[in-house]
Amino acid sequence: MLYSKKYFLLTGLLFALLFQGCKKEPESPIIPLEDFFKNPKQTNFQLSPNGEKISFLQPYKNRMNLFVCNFDSSDIVRITSDTLRDIDSYFWSGSNRLVYLQDTDGDENYKLIAVNIDGSGTVNLTPFERTKVYVIDDLPDNDDEMIIAMNRRNPSIFDAYKINVNTGELTLLMQNPGNITSWFTDNKGVLRLATSSNGLTTDLLYRDNASEPFRKIMSYNFRDEFEPAFFTEDNKNIYALSNIGRDKIAAVEFDPVQAKEIKTVYENSEVDVSKLVKSEKNNKLIVAVYSTWKKQFHYFDDNAAGLLKEIENKLPAYESIIAGNDRNEDRFIIRTFSDKSLGAFYSFDSKSKTLKKLSDVSPWLNENNMADMKPISFQARDGMMINGYLTLPKGLDPVDLPTVIYPHGGPWLRDYWGFDRDVQFLANRGYAVLQINYRGSTGYGRKFFEAGFKEWGQKMQNDITDGANWLIKQSIADSTKIGIYGYSYGGYAALAGLTYTPNLYACGVDYAGISNIFTFLNSVPPYWAPFKKMLSEMVGDPVQDSVMLRKYSPFYHVDKIKVPVLIAQGKRDPKVNINETALLVSRLKARGINVEYMVKDNEGHGFKKEENRFEFYRAMEKFFGKYLGGRTSPASK
Repeated sequence: MLYSKKYFLLTGLLFALLFQGCKKEPESPIIPLEDFFKNPKQTNFQLSPNGEKISFLQPYKNRMNLFVCNFDSSDIVRITSDTLRDIDSYFWSGSNRLVYLQDTDGDENYKLIAVNIDGSGTVNLTPFERTKVYVIDDLPDNDDEMIIAMNRRNPSIFDAYKINVNTGELTLLMQNPGNITSWFTDNKGVLRLATSSNGLTTDLLYRDNASEPFRKIMSYNFRDEFEPAFFTEDNKNIYALSNIGRDKIAAVEFDPVQAKEIKTVYENSEVDVSKLVKSEKNNKLIVAVYSTWKKQFHYFDDNAAGLLKEIENKLPAYESIIAGNDRNEDRFIIRTFSDKSLGAFYSFDSKSKTLKKLSDVSPWLNENNMADMKPISFQARDGMMINGYLTLPKGLDPVDLPTVIYPHGGPWLRDYWGFDRDVQFLANRGYAVLQINYRGSTGYGRKFFEAGFKEWGQKMQNDITDGANWLIKQSIADSTKIGIYGYSYGGYAALAGLTYTPNLYACGVDYAGISNIFTFLNSVPPYWAPFKKMLSEMVGDPVQDSVMLRKYSPFYHVDKIKVPVLIAQGKRDPKVNINETALLVSRLKARGINVEYMVKDNEGHGFKKEENRFEFYRAMEKFFGKYLGGRTSPASK
């Protein structure tokens, strides 16, 4: 089984034995807040296609910028000098030029910018207003061009272009008729697949070559998952992630000419397969990725499996993944991580067998002072098994602890085992932290996912409530000192918890959370337009389900909230209406509720700028310290 009931359905006695039976560790010192939330020392290392250069991100004047060094030396060149906003997504285009995506103050209208590896030749390739760009194919065998999607012509739809990364010259490849939601290329960079949607039904479109028109080869309901990954080595069939005809998403091989699945490549009986990885050298399928309580890998290639085993033998204390490689797959970037460390990056030369440490991500964080993240399971009130993670503060007895319930955002995502800055920060301040993969979370199969449909504030929220009560029954949580905190949908869950179970929580923190489901459904970004019908089925229809949506929108029930609330949001948030949040705050204040409200004019959906993160977490530290009684650093008192 995924989680053994014998292990996870814990009685209070068994849980005490698990956490108290070991030699008690000393309590961790109070770690400066900034150490958790400041930008990494260096991160996101990548290899140039020829393997001669290594690129990475590093702070410059408190913003993450691009740097380059030689593979065999430590000579570093800074190639960007952005002081307004971090760079976080970038890639190589050939071995002499880098391309990155960047928006303005969180508006999510990403532009494509290119720069040479010596810092010269910077070009904003898509300098268009109110336009969002994403990359379809970086064309690894073409140093001068890539294929992008852009909604310049119509904000609701994305056309496919080939773009010259030196000049920005655009060539329209395919004009979107209005219903195309994604484009896919084959191993030669030819657009061969697309998906279209009417909101509830998706059509898979295919063509044999660039001179043919697309034709529909398959239709499936939005409840089905069929996500093309890439073409097979011979460029004929497609590897995809699919749950059609099954509960768990599996890796399959699909014949587009016959329009049928011809082989199940890999499936796991407990969880969904989440990702497939191929070799850039020969286009062979290498690995399938899935997550039980930890990330797991099923290898199809003995060389790749042997390489990772060799790395693990050299770095036995950590989880290791291959984070990148050169085109010939002779040189690699290795990333390590654990639940108590953001890990480090290494370079590895497979010919010389040389493993070289490039940088720790956050060397100022001593993992010996971090807390263990443990997988847990409990039974919800209707009998459904719910999985999650519990992190207990180091050095404290797991009895009557002040506790923070930390539901994930999405909601169609899931929490994973690994280092979480928020979790470790809260644990360091003396809080038990419970993360719950409530029904509707992804990764656990179709049935579990669909169990969350039209359950915002209801069964999804019940799972969160049941998790909090489970901790109380285990005598871990002090029932008078439980707070709830979340981001995005997690912020909605925090408000819902305070609204619909007002006696459970002592306080709550809403970070960029939704308060009114109607507004969320009616103000989605224009490029979400094809999915509005799907959202109506998954969340609720604003007309047909209006009574339900009003009942479970905290905005309309502020009279039920009776404990202090901290609310933080970016003014340019495209997903959460700033005016409505301000009105919610004013209504709470009118009722005498202690509300702290933080708005940042230069942020969108979440705070990306380091100084804004510091201010938010400093406010949260002080807030929880006041109402839950955890530790605070001297600077926050």
